[in-house]
Amino acid sequence: MAARKTAETPKDVLVWRSLLYVPANNRRFIDKAHTRGADAVILDLEDSVPAAERDKARAMLRESAETAGQRGADVVVRVNRPDAEAMRDLDAAVIPEVTALMLPKCDDAAHVRRLAGAVAKREAKRRMRAGAMRFIVMVESPKALLRAEEIAAAHPRNAAAVLGGEDFAAAAGMMPDPETLYLPKLTVLFAARAAGIMPLGMIGTVADYQDLEAVRATVRRSRKFGFEGASCIHPSVVPILNQEMAPSAAEVDLARRIVDAYRAAEDRGLGAIAVDGKMVDVPVAQRAEALLERHAAIEARQRR
Repeated sequence: MAARKTAETPKDVLVWRSLLYVPANNRRFIDKAHTRGADAVILDLEDSVPAAERDKARAMLRESAETAGQRGADVVVRVNRPDAEAMRDLDAAVIPEVTALMLPKCDDAAHVRRLAGAVAKREAKRRMRAGAMRFIVMVESPKALLRAEEIAAAHPRNAAAVLGGEDFAAAAGMMPDPETLYLPKLTVLFAARAAGIMPLGMIGTVADYQDLEAVRATVRRSRKFGFEGASCIHPSVVPILNQEMAPSAAEVDLARRIVDAYRAAEDRGLGAIAVDGKMVDVPVAQRAEALLERHAAIEARQRR
């Protein structure tokens, strides 16, 4: 097992089990966003806002971010892809009230680094902490999928990566469903893990968010594959994501017993033991430690 540490001391990491999309021009939705319980609220300047409304959305962004984040949710702003429009988005969004930017249509690492440089200039001008603004990179084309590893690792600002399923399917000429998106989503997950950032998304679809039991099954399956959170467009999905993207009480209890038992075994010079009739060796113990760290980080978030 790795060098010992306190498994239940949370790291300085972001926890985004649920990210709720809200159109950045819709005051009614923005005013309610903080009541939904999402770990993050995505104020969307891209697809959900008509081009004619974007200047209005930018002008109200600071107030919108203050409103959406008033109960502790992180505020994310999804910007636009054409560089000229993205720069106008950055002028409005690089503010202390915003935690991260969601970057759509990242085709290569150069695009991420170009935006990172533009953000750095605005942070310095506004006397924000250097590197404060984080990125969620979106892979949304076959070209980008083939470069997912370099995109995920493009810059230290990157905090998470996600496949934009609808745009990817359109670009690939295929139907967006769980079968067709299975491999692309896992590819982005592996790229995120390789880069040491958060994999976001679901193996499946929640287009029919009224069937909450089907949603729950999809989220539960996605966590089994290693996804740590996902976005949603309807607030009814938020509590399901918060519950199913977190370790259960039984999982936490078992992980604690595994870590304690394995550490005691290490002190006796043993490399493998049994807990509850199942073999525990290094990777099992490491997985248990990681689960306890995530549990602690979620609890720390909830105490905000």
